[in-house]
Amino acid sequence: MKSLKIALLAAATTVAMGGAAFAQDEGPSVSFNIGAASDYAFRGVSQTDENAQIYGGADLSSGIFYAGVWASNVDFGDSTDAEIDGYVGVKPTAGPVALDFAAIYYGYVNAPSGSDYGYWEFKAAGSVPAGPGSVGAAVYYSPEFFGGTGEAVYYEVNGGFPIGEKVSVSAALGHQEVEGPGDYNTWNLGAGFALNDHIGFDLRYHDTDEHDNLGDIGESRVVVGVKAAF
Repeated sequence: MKSLKIALLAAATTVAMGGAAFAQDEGPSVSFNIGAASDYAFRGVSQTDENAQIYGGADLSSGIFYAGVWASNVDFGDSTDAEIDGYVGVKPTAGPVALDFAAIYYGYVNAPSGSDYGYWEFKAAGSVPAGPGSVGAAVYYSPEFFGGTGEAVYYEVNGGFPIGEKVSVSAALGHQEVEGPGDYNTWNLGAGFALNDHIGFDLRYHDTDEHDNLGDIGESRVVVGVKAAF
């Protein structure tokens, strides 16, 4: 980010590691995803200076365990070309609650020397059924956030519900805290359309309450995207 991932501090739908837990007896499997969007909005802030995004990733799962890698172009107004994330986690269940615990590393290609852009986050999330959909909450903790800004915590509540067989709506409300100044709230609301079992579209509104401090990249925006998974 250019103001808060560059003055502080990347869904709701790009690095999607949430969801139902894997079955305990499920064998190893590999899946891939590629996609494009009109912007890369991460926690309400554009990572591509309000330009288009192209991304892709691969995931390995076995039982309740998973690991993966994901990459996207970024534009912070400097030499940084891309973001490459790696993650590993576990998705157990506790009664009706689907849990997700993960460690995520955000890395950046050609970041300026001494920028300290790369950072770790540790995720704890859970969701429960709510009629035909689900509601959930998540916490992400970083001991040293983007740009060496110190400890950071991101809190989120979210929900998603199907409308018919191919359309779903979802929303999230989050709060980003960073050591020192830079805290802000963010929210998104959108709808997804499944063209078939492999291709889906998403139309989503993103916003924050820090238009002044974050600048243009933190203002309200509508993002349209397409994703293929196989």
